Amino acid sequence: MKTGKISESVLKRSVLRLIENSRKEVIKGAGVGEDCAFLSWEDSDRTQGRSIVATSTETVSLPVRNSAYLAVIAAANNLAASGAVPLSVSLSLTLPEDTEETALKELMKQAGKCCKELAIQITGGHTEVSRSVKAPVVTATVIGKAKEEFAGSAGGTGADHLDVVISKWIGLEGTSIIAREKEEELSQRYPIRLICDAQEMDGYLSVASEAAIALKSGVYTMHDARSGGIFGALWEISRRIGVGLYIDLKKIPVKQETIEICEFYHLNPYALLSGGTLVMLTSDGGGLVRALEAEGIPAVIVGNTNKSNDKVIMSKDETRYLEPAGPDEILKISFI
Repeated sequence: MKTGKISESVLKRSVLRLIENSRKEVIKGAGVGEDCAFLSWEDSDRTQGRSIVATSTETVSLPVRNSAYLAVIAAANNLAASGAVPLSVSLSLTLPEDTEETALKELMKQAGKCCKELAIQITGGHTEVSRSVKAPVVTATVIGKAKEEFAGSAGGTGADHLDVVISKWIGLEGTSIIAREKEEELSQRYPIRLICDAQEMDGYLSVASEAAIALKSGVYTMHDARSGGIFGALWEISRRIGVGLYIDLKKIPVKQETIEICEFYHLNPYALLSGGTLVMLTSDGGGLVRALEAEGIPAVIVGNTNKSNDKVIMSKDETRYLEPAGPDEILKISFI
């Protein structure tokens, strides 16, 4: 395709035709010459407070085959972890000069697949070809609705006596990406069954279900773990509400496939891309774990908050302290 904004004919056949109109809240969505989407809704239950717009943006620049899917689900997870319900997504695609139209269609199919799974709708965006990028860069901006009581910032009284609950397993996103992109290399050491299981971890990347359950269970606050891994997520949530942490490293849930792949590439699984893992702070960790497990979602209490400023990770007799997250471990691997 030629450098610059894609042609109207390509836009119609390879982008707009692949967008499904699935949300009644979308009054006007994606179209030729349409640069703004409009959404509207009314609450059936007025006692729950007014609905407000929630929005989040995520960019995936890794040169991996499912970048559009990953961008949409990452932005949607941000909303879910904030107590919001995603409704629509706007996509920005910047493609290399040598990109074939079939590759654009594939990116749109990925985004459409994710939207169908999450029951959201693509409402617009921008697509262009640029000599400045060597791989597709996908930016997803998800818009949704949130109740007024969940829109404020958490923190304050009671935040220093909470259980820290983690859903599913850490490193899911990073493990699935590496397993898909490095299948041939990994097959020289591991059985194909392990590699396939690792690839299929991308089926666990949405945190919408556990977030909804946590909200009903009276969760104090939540944070979806992604860039910087679980260590990065724990640091960010504790800094956001101004508390210390005491975390038992042995209790942090991690799949054997993640351990094996991290050993192969000399990565730290606790600092690996962890989309699909939700960190939840609550006064009743046991009750939340039971509620999640009753719906088939694995969860575990890994520690608690406290009044100190220290963010302590305990492992046997060794004590370490969390620091601000550095570059994600997945960036140590070349996918080109």
